[in-house]
Amino acid sequence: MNPEFQALADELYRERVLRARRTPPEERILQGPQLFDMACEASLAGIRARNAGMDEAALFAELRRRIRIGRQLEDRVA
Repeated sequence: MNPEFQALADELYRERVLRARRTPPEERILQGPQLFDMACEASLAGIRARNAGMDEAALFAELRRRIRIGRQLEDRVA
């Protein structure tokens, strides 16, 4: 990797870590559900893009199926 790019990436990561350390615990607790909602919305957008004719019920069923698969994979690793 380009040393200049690596230095920039390292600095950005460092800033992100420092910002996370300054975040109050109660705010961090709230970020979990917010991140989950964002991930679900992004996943739904991807499912919708690949399955244009799918109705809302089917979209959410597919999302739930994918979440179940993710949990199963996590259980195997843990």
